[in-house]
Order: sequence, then C-alpha cells, then structure tokens
Amino acid sequence: MSKAADMAKVSAKGGFHMLWGLVLSTVISSVGTIIIVRLLGADNWGLYTIAIAAPTMIATFRDWGVNVAMIRYTAQYNSENGVSKIRNIFVAGLAFELILGLVLSIVSIVISGFLADVYQRPEIVQLIQIASLFVLSGAMMTAATAAFTGMERLHLNSIMLIVQSIVKTGLIIALVILGLGTLGAIVGFSVAVLVAGITGVLLMFVMYSSLPKPSDGKLAIGETIKTLLKYGLPISIGTILVSFLGLFYTLIMPIFVTDNSVIGNYALAQTFVVLIVFFATPVTTMLFPAFSKLDYRKNQFDLKNVFQYSVRYAALLVVPVTFLVMSLAEPAIHTLFPEGYSQAPFFLMLLSISYLFTALGNLSAGNLINSQGDTKYTLKLSILQAAIGFPLGFVLISQFGIIGLIISSLVVVLPGLFLSLGFIKKRYGVSVDWGSSVKILLSSGVTGVLTYLLVTWLPFSSPIRLILGVVVFVVVFVLIAVSTRTITRADLENIQTIVAGLGPLRKPLHLVLTILGKLMPKSQPHPK
Repeated sequence: MSKAADMAKVSAKGGFHMLWGLVLSTVISSVGTIIIVRLLGADNWGLYTIAIAAPTMIATFRDWGVNVAMIRYTAQYNSENGVSKIRNIFVAGLAFELILGLVLSIVSIVISGFLADVYQRPEIVQLIQIASLFVLSGAMMTAATAAFTGMERLHLNSIMLIVQSIVKTGLIIALVILGLGTLGAIVGFSVAVLVAGITGVLLMFVMYSSLPKPSDGKLAIGETIKTLLKYGLPISIGTILVSFLGLFYTLIMPIFVTDNSVIGNYALAQTFVVLIVFFATPVTTMLFPAFSKLDYRKNQFDLKNVFQYSVRYAALLVVPVTFLVMSLAEPAIHTLFPEGYSQAPFFLMLLSISYLFTALGNLSAGNLINSQGDTKYTLKLSILQAAIGFPLGFVLISQFGIIGLIISSLVVVLPGLFLSLGFIKKRYGVSVDWGSSVKILLSSGVTGVLTYLLVTWLPFSSPIRLILGVVVFVVVFVLIAVSTRTITRADLENIQTIVAGLGPLRKPLHLVLTILGKLMPKSQPHPK
C-alpha cells in the first residue's frame, strides 16, 4: 500500500488544487449565470446555448489526442527523470493545437450560415461567428491544461479557470445590462476564453523556462508531434466520435424541440450538474498521470491497489454527492429560480444518474487503459458507443425530446464500460471491488430516497427545505455508512495518509475523520 499511498498523496494534492480552482471559478460563474439567466430569460438563454453548441462541435476536431499524449509523456518523463524531453512536448503540443485551432475557427465562421439554417434559427449567424473565436482560444487553454496536469501543477490551471470566470461573468453582465442581450453574452463568453487562454500560455511558458534544455540544445518539434500523434490519434478518433455524438444530440435537439424555454430548462439543469463535476473532475484529471507512472508488466500489485482504491474513494466522494443533488434538485433550483424553470429539476435528476457509474469504475477504467498504451482498444469502444448512440439518440430525441436525449446519453455509456472492465481484468489482472461499490450505492441511495421524501413532505419554502435536506442527508448518510461498514476504520486511516499533504485542509479533515472514527463500532478491527 506504501507506493499506492504515496501516489495517492500526490494525486490528492493535485486534485485539491484543481478543486479549489473549480469551486471558486464556478461560484463566480454561477453567481453570474443566475444574474444573466434572469436578465436574458429562458428563451434567450436557450438561444445562447444553441449558438455556442456549433463552435463547440467543431472544436472536437481540433485536438487529435495531442493533449492526452502531452499529459501521458510529461508525467512519464517527469517520473523517469527525463525532464529535458518535456520542453519538446510543450512546444510541439502548443504549436499543433494553435495551428489546427486557427484553421477550424475559420471553418466555423465560413459555415455559420449553414449551421443557423440547420438549427432553423437564421438570426444566430452572427452569434455563431463570434463564438467561433472559442475554437482557437480554447486550443490555448487545452494545451496549457495538459501541461499543468502532466507536471502535476494544477494550481496554475486553477488560476487560468478563475481568470476565465471573472472576465466572463463581469463582461457578460455588463454587456447584457447595456442592452446587447444574447449578443453581449456571446461576446463576453468568447473574450473570456481568449483572455484565459493567453493567461494559460504565459503560465505554461514560465514552467517551460524552468525546465533543463535538451542535451543537444535543439527542439525536435516535428518528431515530437509524430510521437504525440502516434499515441493520441486512436484516442482522438474515439474522442471525436463520442464528443460528436453528444454534440449531434445537441444539434438535432432544436429541430425536434421547438420551444426555446424547454431548452433553457435543460441548459439550466446542466449548469447545476456542476455541483457533481466539482468532485468528479479532479478525480478524473489526476488518475491518468497517476496510472501513467505504472507499467502493468512491472508493477501489477501496485497497479491493482491504485485502481481499486481509485474506484472506491472516487465512489465515496462522487456517489453520495450525486444522490444529494438528485434528492434536492427541486428545492435547489426553485430557491434561485422561483419561476419559469419547472422542468429543470426533473432534467437535473436524470442528468445526475451518469455519475452513479463512478461506483462501477467509470472514472478509472478508461484512464487505466489509455495510461498503459492500449489506445486502440479505447478506439474500438468509442466506435461501439457511436454505432449504438447515433441511431438510438435520433429515435429517442425525435420521439421524447429532452428526456430522450438524456436517456440516450446514459444508455450508450454502459456497453463500453462493461467491456472495458472485462478487458482490464483479463489484460492487467485488476478489477473493481464490487462489494464495496454495492455498499456505497445502497448507503447513498437509501439516504437520497429518505431525504427526497422528507423535503417533498415538508410544507416550508424552497430555501428552508434545501437547508434541512442537506443537513438530513449528511447525518443519515454518515449513520448508515458507519453502521453498514461502507466506511471502515481502514478507510479512515488510508484517507488520513492521503490528505496529509493538503496543507491548511489537513487539520479540519483530520478532525472530521476523528469524529467519524469515534462513531464507528468498537468491534471494527484496525487494518494491519
């Protein structure tokens, strides 16, 4: 467990630095979103969502797996004392992203009229053209994030995210108040990503300057790009297929859902899903560089430990939060938006279901497969997901609208997930601790149902029901998790070790873990 624990410390520290950036940037953006949604109204908010969807779809063709390859090789070289090679990775990755980003931005502008006709909303041509800047500026953010992640310096990524959220929130609110409406919102979004991208590249350059130069003093840009593409292209094709699948759903949604307010309800529900993303994203981000440091041929025991602990502790973090969001969706949304968003709570409950797959290894399996270089298998899974997803999505969205879209996005994930679990068991000899996952799901699910029934029955206002619901959920979950040994003394001691490097958070977390330890039955044995 020692090597796994040491790796977990590093991952936890990186995840913490990413978490505070996500939390702070999202809080800033959420406050702005609340104001913006109220200023724009459901119809214009839906229009804003549609206009951004087109450039986002085009941006999926920009990367070609280079960002994933940057993370993998940066983490590998860093752990193998090949730091001088990282300069090549930084320059090659950034150059590739910028060149392709520029080309695709121009493409997005050129086909904006066609996309507006497809959406059956000709008035959004100008909006799509302005939002097309995101394709280029997003390339800078992508390259910078890959560099920060591979070097495990996620505090720099947090700075970039916070800059984006401050500029986006302030600028959009100002432009909308000045009367520019949806146009102002699109301009604010595009400028914010550009400023954040420039910030990320500057921080990336600071890291680059601190790295030792290659022994020959030259940068092998062309050769490095070939290396990145060789590893990343299979992942990229799969990512493009899966990303385009989601964007295909967004593309056909306005065709079959003609009421902009319904789309606005869906967009608002997606905004609230960020409460779960807070916890899921740092886990996903840090697992890939952690797995990349291990070779299943040389470190099978460590790999098994790291994988099982990653699934268990990711589930302990994400699954309870998911059920909390699901059980309190209605009072949470209606506390901030009392009118005009009656469908959003139900959409939010459905959207949250995908994060329950964390207990099945959904956040860990793909990262493990890619980290070991089996990217061609990842491509096969993506092709399977696309083959199922395109026809299924078209049928369900055309028949059931937004609900059909959400159900499609949930169903298409499962075949690939189960196949990947079978693959990693056969090839790497590792598997999920199913007993642990079932306990986490049951403890969280029972707590969520009890909380939902309580807040539905209480005759209070939405803010009061929301506060009481959070308190009840936390208390009931702790009692159930402790009594059913979903959380054990061994877990507490492992978590104590993992959070030891979290600086100022270490003491309050230690206090919480100590209280949990006192609540546990004395008969529970300590780990040897």
